[in-house]
Amino acid sequence: MKWIDLRSDTVTLPTHRMREAMANAELGDDVYGEDPTVNRLQRMAAERLGKEDALFVPSGTMGNLIAVLANCGRGDEVIMGDCAHTFLYEAGGISALGGVHPHLIPNNPDGTLSIQDIKDAVRKDDIHFPKSKLLILENTHNRCGGVSLSRDYMLEAADTAHQSSLSVHLDGARIFNAAVDQGISAHELTEMVDSVTFCLSKGLCAPVGSVLCGSKAFIQEALRLRKQLGGGMRQAGVLAAAGIVALEEMVDRLAEDHHRAEMLAEALSSIPDVALDKGSPNTNMVYINLDPALGISAKACSENLKKQGVLAGITGSYHFRMVCHYWIKDEDIPVVRSALEKSIKSPQ
Repeated sequence: MKWIDLRSDTVTLPTHRMREAMANAELGDDVYGEDPTVNRLQRMAAERLGKEDALFVPSGTMGNLIAVLANCGRGDEVIMGDCAHTFLYEAGGISALGGVHPHLIPNNPDGTLSIQDIKDAVRKDDIHFPKSKLLILENTHNRCGGVSLSRDYMLEAADTAHQSSLSVHLDGARIFNAAVDQGISAHELTEMVDSVTFCLSKGLCAPVGSVLCGSKAFIQEALRLRKQLGGGMRQAGVLAAAGIVALEEMVDRLAEDHHRAEMLAEALSSIPDVALDKGSPNTNMVYINLDPALGISAKACSENLKKQGVLAGITGSYHFRMVCHYWIKDEDIPVVRSALEKSIKSPQ
């Protein structure tokens, strides 16, 4: 059976060009800083994001954790949205491993944080309070439907934080999706922040890894923290080679994923009792709600879809997220629509 896997863009497999590059990569010991392929990827990433330096890390979760630990000591506070990936999906690492306290403020439906809320969240200098050290933004914003945050907003939010002597970290796992969505370069969405993590293994199709970018001093501290967290890798150029291909070949084509998300949203919204949610489609994501009156839960519907070769991400009792990526093709869209229509009519 051919699978149409819409659960996430993390399910992407490396392209043929990536596999060739991995097989032929020039290698060295990256803990010693001697892997030429890793070093090349890091230089490329820093240049693309407009930063002085960069560090290849095994995952975006580690990249975000390192950014927090580099800015905050035990008992310090980081301000972020209540829908932030770092708060919801990173196992509480900043608290468990760093003793860092999250200060949550509400995300707006468009993924932004109110500028006034950011200002109000900054702690006064008082012995009763933790010290506010860092603001985390997210672009695109996963839990808010995959929406991209504008350059103007990024500039205003970062300036607000900097005026209060806070550093700003961007969880830019899908920052290239945001840039393509807005028709601008990625560094135009990152130049105002102090550090940014982006993922190679989502829409960019590399098998493993993220890159953390920032100043030379920041990355030097990040290097120590990566080692401390067990993220030092040796002949990691085997992985970095795929990341180089990702940056060279996979960024501009993200527009295709966004177009297919539009096609998917149009197809699914034409099914009675299926409604788009979270402003879908946004970038490469489509969120849908099933009418509870149908009498079928997302879990039961998912099982019916699976029998037809379609995998979708369950995000609520009657709610799905579907993510388009390199391995989703135009001809898959009507197949998904048909499968969903049949699935909601099937008995639980």
